[in-house]
Amino acid sequence: MIDLHNHLLPGVDDGSRSVEQSVGVLSTFARQGVTAVCLTPHLLASQAEAGAPVAHDQAFAALRAAAPAVPVLYRGAEIMLDRPLPARVAETRQVTLAGTRYVLVEFPRLVTFQAAAAALAHVVEIGLRPVLAHPERYACCTPEAVRRWRAIGAVIQVDGPTLASTRGRGERARALLAEGLADILAGDNHGDDRSLLTPREYLHHHNGDVQAHLLLEVNPAAILAGGALESVPALPLRSTLFARLRHLLSENDE
Repeated sequence: MIDLHNHLLPGVDDGSRSVEQSVGVLSTFARQGVTAVCLTPHLLASQAEAGAPVAHDQAFAALRAAAPAVPVLYRGAEIMLDRPLPARVAETRQVTLAGTRYVLVEFPRLVTFQAAAAALAHVVEIGLRPVLAHPERYACCTPEAVRRWRAIGAVIQVDGPTLASTRGRGERARALLAEGLADILAGDNHGDDRSLLTPREYLHHHNGDVQAHLLLEVNPAAILAGGALESVPALPLRSTLFARLRHLLSENDE
């Protein structure tokens, strides 16, 4: 498996606080079958033109010196689109995923569909392919909205651990998976126990081994190589007891 979204570059954002903490998580990843990780610390679009901060370079050097051989470490950033992404980001590719044309982006939680669409279109216009992090966090995220974002050129990255959540974001994440609108899954680990093992087991439970192979292996590998992604088939999800009970309760309330 390959994880393209995490906060394991130590001491630079709200993720891992130390090299030791990051090494511990990476060692766990290796035991779970993660073979490559792209480190994606938070960065504002207004900062991205200058490339990776010196502090990020120093943290990466320290982590690489202590990290296990597996998973292999790549670099990138999770860029908050607080302003249009400067064209220089596409020219230098210093903060894109592994130096490819793919760039991981996010929005404030209350972003509107129109604002997100305009920002994603701009990223495409400057020559990059936006990988939209955790769209299930945004209230405007519906299957129809995601179809339109994908038509613009966005790649959809769902946070894998969210698939097991009973909250609204979990419902949105599952809806994207059920309709074949997710392109990759990632862990969004912040130095904690979140990993790709949760979505892999979730997908296996729902007879989604084909989808798991594409979402966790094939498409992330294609992004690291700067290649084309494969379509992920829709996955009808088994109804859980919790979901059935909630549906019955809502019917009784009407």
